[in-house]
Amino acid sequence: MLLSLALFALTPLACTEPRSPAAPGRTETQGSAAAARLAALAGEYWDGRLAAEPVDATFLGFRSHDDRLPDVTEAGRAREIARLEALLGRARAVDAASLALPDRVTLGMLVHELESDLAWRACDLSAWTADQLGGPQVELFQLARIQTVRTVEEGRALVARWSKIGAYMDARTDRLRRALEQGKVAPRATVERVIAQLDELLAKPSGAWALMSPRDAAHPDWPETEQRSFAAAVEQAVEGGARPAFSRYREALAREILPRARDHARAGLSHVPGGEACYARLIPASTSLPLSADEVHAVGLEQVARIRDEMKALGAKALGTSDFAEIQRRLREDEALAYATRDEVEAAAAAAVARARAALPAWIGALPRTPLVVKRMEAFEEKHSPPAFYREPAQDGSRPGTYFVNTYAPETRRRFESEVVAFHEAIPGHHVQVALAQELGEVPAFRKHANVMAFTEGWGLYSERLANEMGLYSSDLDRLGMLSADAWRACRLVLDTGIHAKGWSRAQAVTYMMENTILGEGVVVNEVDRYITWPGQALAYKVGQLEIQRLRKDAEQKLGPRFDIKGFHDALLGAGAVTLPILGDQIARWVASRSSVP
Repeated sequence: MLLSLALFALTPLACTEPRSPAAPGRTETQGSAAAARLAALAGEYWDGRLAAEPVDATFLGFRSHDDRLPDVTEAGRAREIARLEALLGRARAVDAASLALPDRVTLGMLVHELESDLAWRACDLSAWTADQLGGPQVELFQLARIQTVRTVEEGRALVARWSKIGAYMDARTDRLRRALEQGKVAPRATVERVIAQLDELLAKPSGAWALMSPRDAAHPDWPETEQRSFAAAVEQAVEGGARPAFSRYREALAREILPRARDHARAGLSHVPGGEACYARLIPASTSLPLSADEVHAVGLEQVARIRDEMKALGAKALGTSDFAEIQRRLREDEALAYATRDEVEAAAAAAVARARAALPAWIGALPRTPLVVKRMEAFEEKHSPPAFYREPAQDGSRPGTYFVNTYAPETRRRFESEVVAFHEAIPGHHVQVALAQELGEVPAFRKHANVMAFTEGWGLYSERLANEMGLYSSDLDRLGMLSADAWRACRLVLDTGIHAKGWSRAQAVTYMMENTILGEGVVVNEVDRYITWPGQALAYKVGQLEIQRLRKDAEQKLGPRFDIKGFHDALLGAGAVTLPILGDQIARWVASRSSVP
């Protein structure tokens, strides 16, 4: 058995699904009381999370907090930690043995979500990081495209939120200064990226900002006085509040943070006070397994070597050479393999999604009803973003799932990478999983929107290879793109742990990824800076994929001709995103049920 497969079959965490059998003497009344307490806790947790993260609430389509921004002060953080700790204590006190199976899954998921939330808040990364991917200079401008205004009341909520941006940005700037006093400061590479983003932003007139776009939207059904008042209030919030605050944020980064930022040799958490303990908590939060950095690193090395052998074998078929360095050179340097225009990039993504949509019914029984659209990334985010990303649909049905494609600098984007990214982010990957979870029936709301990264990203990466089984790749070159993407995620296990637990420098990480994938240097540098900014998150992909592959192989061996791929995928996706140990129990029950079929 491969090291990776053995490793990920370890004993589950305390936060996984309780496995206690129903205890003798338990009454139906006791079970009903425990279920009622659990339902109340689940509702309280979710309501509190939406209140604590109102921007996330809007992205998800919960509109009751559209007038708010998160409380990023130290007092706000302390209050939220206290709330989560109290909920966790009450959740652990629920009598799991008296619950029916679906409620035991809910309890296990609730405990996991609470423990993960506490892990991220304990690390408090947002207090000192400069986030080029999801920082306020990106997130708030994405929000401007998401927070639709249809009614006067929605307009007032948006104005109330926009009017808070100045104070919100100043509070974030204050947290940077306080963290600096404690010796916590971002790496130079990410600070420079964020300053560059802010310079581009501040060079534009406010009228060109996405935050100003609601001002210019037409509302013919509103009274004229309301239209004028709304437009003036938006303009004042941006010109008088948001723009000066972003300028102050930029000056603080350039004058106070950058001179003391960590150099490229000290990019990881191990160089931050408390960073080692923080990273130890983030690994299980991201993977839902009790893994150490050393264990994950070893799996990554093994997987990189295995996938390299696959690439060499396919290179011999597709390119006439099995020399890995030559495969890299030709795929990176052949100008015919690059796109010429933005339209070509977008068209290739749309074509891949269309083929996958048509093939999906043969591979998954329960199909999502929620539509998916393909769009280009916005100009304010594309330069420092990955090749693509998926935005979940709004739960109220007001927005479909969206596959955002990065068309920036098309001449740097390789044709053989387009299909694999589309299959991961859109269909059969994230859109299928996320939409099905949101469409679940009688389960608590938090489970419909749970983001157990090892599950969600594990499914996305599993989908890349599934797409090959589905016959979706156009050529062997596109299949080489699939293998490169898999090597890329295997490298993440090595790089994330190398940077944050083993003291790797930024240059060392870039070199390793350049040597072991066929990604271009620009993409590699962006990726490495992503791992530096979001420690632990990148581990979820390969860990989750390996566990899904292990569960499928085990089911195929046990069921033989009774194995049904559509049934397996329905069992896998049928309860939403769950921890990997809960998923293992889920598939074991499906295998047992299929084993009894004549």
